[in-house]
Amino acid sequence: MAEKILIIEDDVNIAELLRLYLEKEGYQVFIANDGGKGVSEFEKVKPDLVLLDIMLPVMDGWSVCREIRSVSKTPIIMLTAKGETFDKVSGLEMGADDYIVKPFDVKEVLARIHAVMRRYSGDEGEPDKKKLVFDKLVIDMESFELIVDGKRVDIPPKEMELLYHLASSPNRVYTRNQLLDEVWGFDYFGDSRTVDVHIKRLREKLENVSDKWSLKTVWGVGYKFELKDDSEE
Repeated sequence: MAEKILIIEDDVNIAELLRLYLEKEGYQVFIANDGGKGVSEFEKVKPDLVLLDIMLPVMDGWSVCREIRSVSKTPIIMLTAKGETFDKVSGLEMGADDYIVKPFDVKEVLARIHAVMRRYSGDEGEPDKKKLVFDKLVIDMESFELIVDGKRVDIPPKEMELLYHLASSPNRVYTRNQLLDEVWGFDYFGDSRTVDVHIKRLREKLENVSDKWSLKTVWGVGYKFELKDDSEE
């Protein structure tokens, strides 16, 4: 069955252009031209991915993103004419998976969609490594669950992917640009705050859970998931 993409975009020309290219790629496409209809259509269609404009009538994209995230982990790629860092960070903090600034090349949008779909379908990575277990922490990409101190914690998809990526290679230091490239799947050069925002949110969920591991900042370099060797005790 074809994967479903919901486009929430008030510019009819842009929406129809995206529909044309996406249908040629084999996707089933649905369109809503304002935020309120977008939320209703999301509930009705249950899409596999959402392309979401920010400047929308009735309900803006940030509000739509918040509504969707309150009930679903469905990947969201935001489309907007605004390119300021503040707007990017706002979208990412609300749980958006990607952010594309207008005017954009449709081929770039397709590449971003394919990258997100691959990550969500589990095509990347080995099946036997999809679940990581540490002291008081379970990162299960198969069921997309984060268990912290025995309790399931709600977590946006991109935060989960970032934590899994870091924890898959304990004690390895990643630069921000490496994480942007390897977790987001494209060159997000010059916008390292994206990583900082996600690390900050992860720390809020994981702070003081265990003394066996931690998310460490390596000043001047980047971040690592530090695993303490029992022999050090």
